[in-house]
Amino acid sequence: MSGDPTAESPGPVLTIKDLQVHYGLRRRRHRALRGVSLSVAPGETVGVIGETGSGKSTLARAALGLVRPSAGSIVVDGEEVSSFGTRQWRALRRKGVLQYVFQDPLRSLDPDLTIEASLAEPLLLAGATREEAAARVRAFLTRVRLTEDLLDRLPSELSGGQRQRAAVARALVTEPRLVILDEPVSALDSANRVHILDILKELRADGVALLFISHDLGSVAGVADRIAVLYRGELVEAGAARDVVNAPRHAYTRLLLSSAPTLHSAPVGRAEREALRALLRT
Repeated sequence: MSGDPTAESPGPVLTIKDLQVHYGLRRRRHRALRGVSLSVAPGETVGVIGETGSGKSTLARAALGLVRPSAGSIVVDGEEVSSFGTRQWRALRRKGVLQYVFQDPLRSLDPDLTIEASLAEPLLLAGATREEAAARVRAFLTRVRLTEDLLDRLPSELSGGQRQRAAVARALVTEPRLVILDEPVSALDSANRVHILDILKELRADGVALLFISHDLGSVAGVADRIAVLYRGELVEAGAARDVVNAPRHAYTRLLLSSAPTLHSAPVGRAEREALRALLRT
């Protein structure tokens, strides 16, 4: 690292500005995101929190090119991508700059391919030889605490925790600058959840930018540098994770905190939760 105090720091890997996304047509047209702005820098983890219907998965899908924005800007690794077509998105994905981890690893791991073949696939698409891909796959297995004896198995032959770690390894083999994780631990038991969260902390230390999407504020609080809270498609609160957890400003954030007892020194009563819901209805 340079000791020059005037050295320019790297810019964000992901910048989203005034993003709007609509679904449906005419009278059935629904605005899923309303002017959302956020950024993720190298080595930073930004948690996006919200319940079902808040727009958090739509945000991830827009950043991946799976949903076309109605308005706003999305910049990935210095490229404005919000107007990209299918061919341009395919080229960007093949570079391996941007990767995605699903909540259900069976969606990202082909059920008919062995774990080795699934992990090697993105490397082969990026132009690696089979020998290079095989070596890289084995190197990344150790990073996600999996052993080589699992390589010739199908996803259905692994436990849920092993499959999710294999999905994380698949996302890492191209050494991406940005990884988007959509509910990566919600389907796991507590032991495997800890494993995945520890891996995410190591990725952050290695300079990978992480966008961690979840409904569970408790899981995100332990790994995120900053937290953004979505409510009905709007960004209602954003800030350092410590500030959002310890001094939430918005009623919806306080309601989410009331559902995460591990973040509280004392339980939140039913009356207080009802009062918070009443504030949201006004």
